[in-house]
Amino acid sequence: MYFKLAWRNIWRNSRRTAIILTAVVIGVWSMVLLGSLMRGIAVGMIRNGISTLTGHIQIHHKGYRNDPAIENRIADPTVVENALKKALPEDASWTARVRVNAVASNARHSSGVTLLGIDPASEANVSFIGTAISQGRYLNPDDRNGIVIGEALMKKFDTRPGRKLVLMSQDTDGEIASRAFRIVGIFRAEMEATEKQFVFVMRQASQKMLRLGGGISEISILLPGKPDNPEVYHRLKTALPSEQFEVNDWRELLPFQTAYLRILDGFMWIWYLVVFVAMGFGIVNTTLMAVFERMREFGLLKALGMKPWWILREVLTESFLLLVTGMMIGNMLAFVCIFIMARSGIDLSALAAGAEYAGMTRVIYPAIALKDLLMSNLVVLFLGILVSAYPAVKAARFTPVEALAHT
Repeated sequence: MYFKLAWRNIWRNSRRTAIILTAVVIGVWSMVLLGSLMRGIAVGMIRNGISTLTGHIQIHHKGYRNDPAIENRIADPTVVENALKKALPEDASWTARVRVNAVASNARHSSGVTLLGIDPASEANVSFIGTAISQGRYLNPDDRNGIVIGEALMKKFDTRPGRKLVLMSQDTDGEIASRAFRIVGIFRAEMEATEKQFVFVMRQASQKMLRLGGGISEISILLPGKPDNPEVYHRLKTALPSEQFEVNDWRELLPFQTAYLRILDGFMWIWYLVVFVAMGFGIVNTTLMAVFERMREFGLLKALGMKPWWILREVLTESFLLLVTGMMIGNMLAFVCIFIMARSGIDLSALAAGAEYAGMTRVIYPAIALKDLLMSNLVVLFLGILVSAYPAVKAARFTPVEALAHT
């Protein structure tokens, strides 16, 4: 009975009801939509960071992260490989790399780059490079002098596949080592800075050039399922001597993205409260207006024997139905907008430099997290009922004499 009476009462003044519904719809729509965009930025940053040569876990020689010099290499990776066989699940992937700072040059240009010596097959299972080739081809085991560079570096050097590129770096003897490579492929990455920074060659070629023997710089691991796997992380930390090796997970390797995740939930709460405050004033004002318009009605009901609690419950039921209706419409509109934007994303290529400075990808795709959806709707419902309590209490406290004297 209460729901039936409440539904009829809220449509007695359809214009006023439409105003409240509009406020609730816009509030819920903006909360869910902005939440999905913020979550999409976070998901894109983390996915791009992990796939861009980070992985879920990395293993280095102690001191390498503070000083990524060739002296801080893993001279004998056999110990690490044996630990990986025992600690990793069967469907995990890992790859060994040589990573050093270098200078790339051709006849007209030169630039600082990061030289990566990789095993093409295992690297393709761990990082983005296996599926990022836009021109030419990927490295294969026969490419002793082949190199893959990014589109942005290709444009900067005014070169193309088939031409040569000279790399220079410091070898294990402290001497300058250089070698000419022929460009076999061009890759495209989510961020232009990645295309300018990294160049890929065969691991054996880089080891020979730098006189590393069988030494490597790092091992990157990609785990199945979720990025976080504390059990595997602690097994590796235990298996490898801490005085010789460093084991870091992606949160330690990507501090900016980790900090963004920490502040995201707090920002979402602030945004929800700001939107609700603007919406809440409208709800209180309109509901209070409706209560005073029905003052004689409430007085008559109390004169006929209706208890104050029943009147309070009736007004709160009306507010509940208004909020639920607005939430349903607002969520549907938000899902439609998210579906439309998810097809092509929001392209920030024109602002690539600023976006990359913040660690964002070129294209943002919205992502819906269940906790964001529940949080936004519960904020509207709970606080909406809470602010509606004042007009409801006001209606319940009217006496028959006050109400019948009201004009």
